[in-house]
Amino acid sequence: MVPPGLVSRAALFASIVLASVSNIGSARAESGFPFGLEMTLEAARQPGSKRIPDLDIGENGEAVLELWCKGGKGQFSVAGNTVIFVAGPLQDRGCPSDRAQLDDELVATLSEATTWKRQGDVVSFIGARTLRFRINTN
Repeated sequence: MVPPGLVSRAALFASIVLASVSNIGSARAESGFPFGLEMTLEAARQPGSKRIPDLDIGENGEAVLELWCKGGKGQFSVAGNTVIFVAGPLQDRGCPSDRAQLDDELVATLSEATTWKRQGDVVSFIGARTLRFRINTN
């Protein structure tokens, strides 16, 4: 017969091990590329607009971009901390020229990024300039 105290200690040990393993898995998920997540650019709203650019990245790297005025699709390819973004055609939605230019510059900067890094809910795309996006958690 097994003493009752030994059974409780074994159960406690098992629950601690399971909790530790699940925390390791979530830490890895929080540091990986944000496949399957939506992110918003860390930027101020433009005068006359309520929109802030966001990216919705699918499980296979396909992306939907909603910019200050334009919208479109693209594709991310990731290997380690290296990233390549290829933009598809953007829909011109009758944008004022200043917002259209900002949209074009944002896509160009994203396309020039060569590396990425994630710190919690913030994903940075790094090239000649760095773009920071915050993962939408709501």
